[in-house]
Amino acid sequence: MLFPDYRPRRLRQNEAFRRMMRETVLAPDDLILPLFVIGGQDERNPIEAMPGQFQLSIDQLIPVVRGAHGLGIPAVMLFGIPDRKDPLGTRAYAKDGIVQKAVKALKDQVHGMAVITDVCLCQYTDHGHCGVVEGDRIDNDASLDLLARTALSHAKAGADMVAPSDMMDGRVTEIRAALDESGFSQTPVMSYAVKYCSAFYGPFRHAADSAPKFGDRRTYQMDPANVLEGIREATMDVEEGADIIMVKPALAYLDVILRIRQEIDLPVAAYSVSGEYAMLKAAEKMGWLDGPRVMMESLTAIKRAGADMILTYFAMEAAEMLQQ
Repeated sequence: MLFPDYRPRRLRQNEAFRRMMRETVLAPDDLILPLFVIGGQDERNPIEAMPGQFQLSIDQLIPVVRGAHGLGIPAVMLFGIPDRKDPLGTRAYAKDGIVQKAVKALKDQVHGMAVITDVCLCQYTDHGHCGVVEGDRIDNDASLDLLARTALSHAKAGADMVAPSDMMDGRVTEIRAALDESGFSQTPVMSYAVKYCSAFYGPFRHAADSAPKFGDRRTYQMDPANVLEGIREATMDVEEGADIIMVKPALAYLDVILRIRQEIDLPVAAYSVSGEYAMLKAAEKMGWLDGPRVMMESLTAIKRAGADMILTYFAMEAAEMLQQ
């Protein structure tokens, strides 16, 4: 019965009013750019299912990161593609591993950009799983030391933050202890705490060459039907020493982001994953969607749901639009 005394459209009638009334404001500061790094020189391999994304050798990675820094993006997330693989993923924690070398190069040549590293074994193991395989199962506890060694090797290389994505129980405790005992008590841990076993990861697994060679990851990644389990996972990782809690994927899990934001008082990250990116790019190519507008609407929705930071392959495109 408020109408006609109250007319909401009064405050929508021009762009100045709409800006003044806007409740959720997206900024480059909210964005983290994921990047894939490989060995060699002059390598810039297009990722077919992710138009505009590449596997980059370190010499090609550096100018991309400089460009992101110039757009106001505060951080990148590095995923390494090793030169060889083995059952224990030894290149994940090798001193001369691809991520370790990339971190050193970026910290030396791109000042002011935070470098976050993904901590997992799936890209480095010949079986493609995120932990040690014993027979036909993933041995949780045998994997913890290797994950901690990987995180510590990244910190020693100069990483500003480490981000375990494996979903092994107890890995935040092991990583936090390894960092603290080696003098890296100031290195934060961004935990992929609420990571679902999602079909939205398909393009990433091709990009990072990380698809499992047998079975799937349902025994360690979460069932997409569950929310309360995600709260338990996040709570455990907070108690184990995580500094940031991540929800992955993002767009199909906005309700989960909201619940985690309501339950957890740490910063919350959300990963807008490769499948989200690929779908929008495909629809844009076909002329079915206004790509830039849907990109910005999607990222705004993720922030509106409660994410403090968004990992997204759209980071540079979005930052460019936000500066216009």
